Amino acid sequence: MRWEIPVMAGLWPGSEPASERGIRVEALSVQSDGAQLTELSRPADQGVLVPRVAQTFPLHAAAKAHARLADGGLSGRIVLVP
Repeated sequence: MRWEIPVMAGLWPGSEPASERGIRVEALSVQSDGAQLTELSRPADQGVLVPRVAQTFPLHAAAKAHARLADGGLSGRIVLVP
């Protein structure tokens, strides 16, 4: 059995809410690193890491994607495509 800890992700570090109901809240900073991204993508390119995508939606249909996510019963992730 795999347990996942609920996590809140936000876009403005320093404005995160207080932790509630066992949801971990953390701020992090992200910067681009092409070499590291290339290294991280290697297992996917080699077929070792296979993402499970339930459905894709164009970016303009984000509300529809959110509704599908709320319906539940997915055996993968929802992906928004620009």
